[in-house]
Amino acid sequence: MNRDVFEDLFVLEMTNNHKGDLDRGLEIIHHFSRVVRFNNVRAAIKLQFRDIDSFIHKDFRDRNDIYYVRRVLETRLRLEDYAALVESIRKSNCIPAATPFDEKAVDMIEYFDLPFIKIASSGCNDWMLIERVAKTRKPVIVSVGGMSLKDMDDMVIFFENRNIPVAILHCIAAYPTEDSELQLNQIDFLRKRYPNHTIGLSSHEYHDWSSSMLMAYAKGARVFERHIDINTDGTKVSSYSSLPDQIDTWFKAWHHAKLLGGASGETRLLAYDKEIEYLHSYIRGVYAKRDLKEGEMLSEDDIYLAIPLQKGQMSCRELLLGKWGHKVLKPIAADQPLTIDSVDTPYANNEAMKSIIYERGI
Repeated sequence: MNRDVFEDLFVLEMTNNHKGDLDRGLEIIHHFSRVVRFNNVRAAIKLQFRDIDSFIHKDFRDRNDIYYVRRVLETRLRLEDYAALVESIRKSNCIPAATPFDEKAVDMIEYFDLPFIKIASSGCNDWMLIERVAKTRKPVIVSVGGMSLKDMDDMVIFFENRNIPVAILHCIAAYPTEDSELQLNQIDFLRKRYPNHTIGLSSHEYHDWSSSMLMAYAKGARVFERHIDINTDGTKVSSYSSLPDQIDTWFKAWHHAKLLGGASGETRLLAYDKEIEYLHSYIRGVYAKRDLKEGEMLSEDDIYLAIPLQKGQMSCRELLLGKWGHKVLKPIAADQPLTIDSVDTPYANNEAMKSIIYERGI
């Protein structure tokens, strides 16, 4: 399965913040796609799809006292409105994506040919929905807030058996989430439990937009999700939704996390030149304790180690005593450095190594 589709991906969750208003949805896309471009990141702007007429039971559609029923009804958009939003996301060089809440919503995802599907925490063990999602053969991102370990294993195995790439997002399904509830160590658990899958973080905290990013990236999260909204029209923004300037801070925290992390964690990094230069100032050089004659074999009694290391001088790193020790090739006075040419060493015959030794030190 190709995991690269998920690597370093941001999912900007519009949810129902378009509020059933196409123009407001387009404005959200406008503001956040600019932040995406300014920060040079790979981001999806995600919608929510549902067939409202079947999603809400007919006997409850006039129940204005039930908040989530009222909210869903108030955010109804026509198919052509969703088409305009998807087209706007594409033109903004972001990736259009959606979360389906029922099987007809998956039909819409296929209709718009969206590249991947996001399953919300509320749908991660909705097996009729998951079966329909799998039929699309599209990569899947799943938030696992509140999910039992067995359900999680079953879901991952389900997609593995169908060779469908799946990314697993640690999520606390509390809106908003307090810092004490974030439980970011679950990223470690998910990485160990599902080593062949990309792990990420779907986050709803609201105190800052840097700390969880730095920590999550360091723990190996590579997909990141937050809710987005605007307040240009005076609308009150939910505490778990992020404004454009806050997402800008979030992106910059990711760039900083990458800078701090440096090279790949799969291979040993190459040392920086300034790092090597600094270490050379503290590497001890080999000095003669007494006058050494040509042809002698060196022992510990013949030398001592001290700084500074001088150009061309043997250091403690090249010193090999014992059975396969060094022979003195020319006389060396007491307290003088043993150079790479005055002692028989394998480095003396390696021109590349010899040049490095003659360039280091003072």
